[in-house]
Amino acid sequence: MEPALELVNLTKRFGDKTAVDDVSLALEPGAFLGLLGRNGAGKSTTLKMVTGLLKPTTGRIRVLGLDLEADPLAVKRQIGAMPEDMALLDMLTGPQYLRFVGRMYGMPDALIDGRQAELFDTLDLAPGPKTLIADYSFGMKKKVALCAALIHGPKVVFLDEPFEGIDPVTSRTIKDILQGLQRNGVTLVLTSHILEVVEKLCPLIAILDEGQLKGFGPLDELRRGGESLEQLFVGLVGGAQKGALSWL
Repeated sequence: MEPALELVNLTKRFGDKTAVDDVSLALEPGAFLGLLGRNGAGKSTTLKMVTGLLKPTTGRIRVLGLDLEADPLAVKRQIGAMPEDMALLDMLTGPQYLRFVGRMYGMPDALIDGRQAELFDTLDLAPGPKTLIADYSFGMKKKVALCAALIHGPKVVFLDEPFEGIDPVTSRTIKDILQGLQRNGVTLVLTSHILEVVEKLCPLIAILDEGQLKGFGPLDELRRGGESLEQLFVGLVGGAQKGALSWL
């Protein structure tokens, strides 16, 4: 079976800094990968490369059998992306922004508007009809970014910290949406610092540290003796154990 996502010796350098260091992995269609790492480990840089926002220094990226460098537009038609910084058009309303996104994918307006209404209803997103995205709360902006990632029906979805700033009820809804996508054969890659969420959602785990892949595989196989994901993560990447502050 052709991998839905394949990274081969993927490397990204910024001057003397190596942000991603010779990472290779492959995901089957319908996989749900939790991409983990400390701040600065290379997670967001990796997602920016696989979505075409950054060009790798070396290495190769294939999505659904297509080479990203050789055929970037064909790849981008098949993927959805929710970047950490969201990069929304703040001077549009939410529906206007999704109309813009849908048209970029060649969708007819009636289909865009129908899906936008369903997404807004599902995510309990009800801004005033003339309220600009600039005036949305942080959580509302996250919801709009998720809508933009899903509105065209992508086959591979990349989500960078999708639960940050989201209320518990909507978090449950988003989890249900993502699990439904996986059941329908959509491949998902999610980054999050909330390990409990990743542990419940993602059967596959990849752990980056200083740009290098420290662990990759099914979570159940990576665990040692039934340890938690937090224990596995800290064991692979290490971490200071300094205890209390000196003045407290």
